[in-house]
Amino acid sequence: MKLRFRKYKYEPGTSPGKDAWILFKKDKLSYISLWFIVLCSIICAAGYLITPDSSPMANLQNLEIACKKPGFKADMIFVKSTRDETETSLLKKMMYGTESQYDMIPVQKADVVNDSLSVVLLLGMPVIYPLDRIQKHQGEVRVHKRYVLGTDRFGRDVLSQIIIGGRVSLSVGLIAVFISLVVGVIMGALGGYFRGWIDEVVMWIINVVWSIPTLLLVIAITFALGRGFWQVFVAVGLTMWVEVARVVRGQILSIREKEYIEAARAMGFSNSRIIRKHVLPNVVSPVIVISAANFASAILIEAGLSFLGIGVQPPTPSWGSMIRDNYGYLILDAAHLAILPGIAIMLMVLAFMLVGNGLRDALDVRRA
Repeated sequence: MKLRFRKYKYEPGTSPGKDAWILFKKDKLSYISLWFIVLCSIICAAGYLITPDSSPMANLQNLEIACKKPGFKADMIFVKSTRDETETSLLKKMMYGTESQYDMIPVQKADVVNDSLSVVLLLGMPVIYPLDRIQKHQGEVRVHKRYVLGTDRFGRDVLSQIIIGGRVSLSVGLIAVFISLVVGVIMGALGGYFRGWIDEVVMWIINVVWSIPTLLLVIAITFALGRGFWQVFVAVGLTMWVEVARVVRGQILSIREKEYIEAARAMGFSNSRIIRKHVLPNVVSPVIVISAANFASAILIEAGLSFLGIGVQPPTPSWGSMIRDNYGYLILDAAHLAILPGIAIMLMVLAFMLVGNGLRDALDVRRA
C-alpha cells in the first residue's frame, strides 16, 4: 500500500521563517548590521570598478605624495607610459583590475608652451613633456584628485586598499565557513546519529583539535600548505569545524530519539535519507547562528595571520597586513594608516556578531 502525505500549508503570517524574519527586523541593531554587511559585500564585489585606484592590487605608487592625511588633494597630469596597451573586459577589470596606460604625476603647476607641456613637479623640479603624450580630461591637462582616506608610505590610495582588502576578509570568511560547515556537519551527523564506536572516534578527533589553540593550529596548517591566498582559506576552515560538529552532534542526539525518526526507520528508509531529509533540516537554526559567529572569527584569524606575515602575501592588500605595515606610524603624524583598517575589522566583526545574536533570538523555538 502506497502511503500519501498531505503537505501542510502555513496560513499567511504564520510561517516559521516569516515569523523569525519579523522578529529579526524588530532587533534594530541586528537589522542595520545585516544591511551594513550587504552594502560592504556589494562594494567589495564591485571592487576595481569603483575604487579610485583601479590598478591590480590597488598598487599604484606615488612616493611624492606618501603619507598624506585624509582629504588630501593634488593636481595630477597623466603622461603616456611605455607599457603595451591591452584590452580588458568589464568582468576581468572588476575582478583583477587593469594596468593604466598612463603614469599619474603630481605637479604644482602646468603650462602649455607650443607643442609641449611645461610642468613643475610637486618636489619643485621642472620637466617638459610632449603634448601628444598628455591625456586631457574635458580639455584640461591637469586633474584635481582627492584622496578621501589619504595615502600610505608608498603613496598608494588607502581607500582603494581597504576596499580590495575587504574582499580578502569577506572571501576568507565565506569559504572558511563553507569548509567548516561541510566538515562539521558530516562529522557531527555521523557521530550523533550512529553513536557507538563511530561517535567515540568523532569525539576523540574533536577533542584533539579542540585542545590545540586555534591560532597555533592555523599557523601549523599554513606552514604545511604554504603561504598564499587559497592556503589561508583552507587553513582557517579546517580549524573552525569543531564547534559546528559539537553543536550538530548534540542536536542530533536528541532528534534521533523522536517519534518521526522511529517512524522513518519503521518504513524502511535508509540511514542516509533519514539524515538528509529528517535530521539535518532540524539543526539548520543553530548552524546558521554558529556560521555568523564563525564568519567574524574567520575575519579576525585572517587579520592576525596577515599581521604576522604568514597570511595573504604582498602585493595583495589585506586589513591585517595594512596594520602590520603601518603600526609604527601610530606614534607619528600618520596614525590613521593603522587605525583605519583596524576600524574596518572592528566594524565588520561587530556586524557579524550582532547579526548572529539577532538570528539566535529570532530562531529560538522557546521564545514567547
